[in-house]
Amino acid sequence: MYKFIFGPVPSRRLGMSLGIDLVPRKICSLDCVYCEVGLTTKLTTERMEYVPYQKVINELTSYLENQPAPDFITFSGYGEPTLNSRIGDVLKFIKENYPDLKVAVLTNGTLFSDKKVREELMNADVVLPSLDAATNSTFKKLNRPEKHLSVDDHINGLIQFRKEFKGEIWLEIFILPDYNDNTEELEALKKAIDKIQPHRIQLNTLDRPGAIEGLRAASREELENIRKKLGPKNVEVVAATTTRQESKAYRNDTEYAILETIARRPCTIDDLRYILGLHVNEINKYLDVLHANGKITTEIGERGIFYRIA
Repeated sequence: MYKFIFGPVPSRRLGMSLGIDLVPRKICSLDCVYCEVGLTTKLTTERMEYVPYQKVINELTSYLENQPAPDFITFSGYGEPTLNSRIGDVLKFIKENYPDLKVAVLTNGTLFSDKKVREELMNADVVLPSLDAATNSTFKKLNRPEKHLSVDDHINGLIQFRKEFKGEIWLEIFILPDYNDNTEELEALKKAIDKIQPHRIQLNTLDRPGAIEGLRAASREELENIRKKLGPKNVEVVAATTTRQESKAYRNDTEYAILETIARRPCTIDDLRYILGLHVNEINKYLDVLHANGKITTEIGERGIFYRIA
């Protein structure tokens, strides 16, 4: 069993994706109210080698020498991957030893104002940064950033990265009703997008309950209206969760194991992680499908969100 790589898991945007997790749970520069991994336990912008470089390389080599190549190798996981000071070295290793493999980085983009961070990502094929807010008030309410971060630095870092990066940038905007769907915020986001000029803009929303209570997902109609307001032709609504079942990486035995486990007693994501030995990101993909299909329900408990059979 691997500790720092996980999957492959079915990804709505990247096909069959082998994940690399470079930070422990849950170290991040943001504490977003909607995060499916849960509340941030260490809110920081301090970069360090949170996960040992050599251990990641050993696991990655072992997997790639013995398993079919995935569609993408994806830097994601429990927290913000660019907080790991060796992310550039891991990227360089992949490109030097497996040049045909495509690499994606899922990041909140808050550290892109740092030139060194931008330089370290130049070997990626696709970078998928987030921009949920373009005003400081919404940034603080929705993303709850580390105290040294500002929305202006966030946007300017993305603008600079777009000028320097040779690969593709797919900008994700997570729409949360009553947070960032008002006219003022959407106009500010549109202005920021015009300056950043990403190759794609992808609108997303909740699949399941977020990190705090009282949130709701934007409807398909709301997302389509926002897509029109944001204007550019390259704005798209991310495909429905249930299409993950069509991926060759979607395993019915994993779905069955999750259902069997929570049929015995309601479980949190952490419970499922310990019981099934799967990475939280992999579990989340299946929970999204099960929730969308009405097979499971959720409730808030003392230890977080519990999943039970519907």
